[in-house]
Amino acid sequence: MELGISTFGELQPDGTAGKAINAQKRVQELLEEVKLADEVGLDVFAFGEHHRPDFVISAPEIMMAAAAAITKNIKLSSSVTVLSSADPVRTFQNFATVDLISNGRAEIIAGRGSFIESYPLFGYNLHDYDELFAEKLGLFMQINAEEMVTWKGKHRASIVNRGVYPRPAQQALPIWIGVGGTPASAQRAGKLNLPMAIAILGSPPEQFVPFVELYRKSATDAGHDASKLQLAISSQFYVAEDSQKAADEFYPSYERLMNRVGKDRGWSPMTRQQYEYLRSDGPLVVGDPQQAIDKIMHQYELFHNTRFLAQLVTGAISHKQILKTIELFGTKIAPVIRKEIG
Repeated sequence: MELGISTFGELQPDGTAGKAINAQKRVQELLEEVKLADEVGLDVFAFGEHHRPDFVISAPEIMMAAAAAITKNIKLSSSVTVLSSADPVRTFQNFATVDLISNGRAEIIAGRGSFIESYPLFGYNLHDYDELFAEKLGLFMQINAEEMVTWKGKHRASIVNRGVYPRPAQQALPIWIGVGGTPASAQRAGKLNLPMAIAILGSPPEQFVPFVELYRKSATDAGHDASKLQLAISSQFYVAEDSQKAADEFYPSYERLMNRVGKDRGWSPMTRQQYEYLRSDGPLVVGDPQQAIDKIMHQYELFHNTRFLAQLVTGAISHKQILKTIELFGTKIAPVIRKEIG
């Protein structure tokens, strides 16, 4: 099983049209984090896309390109690219360029987006939410497979026998589908025989077992070999040498994030009791290294996933603490998991 990091680059907004001091600092910290992840032997580092003042990453492929220049082995991915509100041609060109810079380490996790800011920002109608993704994913897949492209759709100008360049260093870019739990998303990923990445953030992992079974059944029904499907599980993650220390350090950032998002979505305020439940029986991987090992292995027993992505949450947590978490993940947790899985 591959083990990696996922981040959306949370930050305290600068709140000014002038010099973005906090954003500049956070970008430099992210580059230190991916460099350390590479040095401690983690397999993947994924940059998420948001178009909000409290996240610094709006163009994952730019961060991936910067990371490619300072790392050697780690795979570089988006997490996710909101393909519905992007141009598939330009997106392919950007990712292919990252692949060339990184000597074949680029991947894309494409999704519809859990936040909707990018749709009005780039002039798209939310009523076309699913239709946009299906059409643009189809075009992206065609470009990935064919150098010369002829294509016609509804939401983008047609392409008639045009080449799309550059081509990647790999034969084709690995394309993952990022999902949150909608059955139609699992069916689409399985039918297309594409790897699927699930973000398990607020519900017990056990609730996603039927979802994964639907993914594999959809692949089988479409004539694909479900045993060869790749599956990633992503959960929010923070570890320290001491379990209680990890819980106490992570809670203020997690509470702030969940209540900020929950305010937009009508959720009840996060409490410490709810947090402790999510940490014990829910999806949160927060504690000491052994607790993290146990949680990740429990997910593996449920899903037989081929990848685990540790989603970092910063907020009140210092950059130094994040670096320590990455170090523990790579040196104390990853070796044990790899040995147990064999």
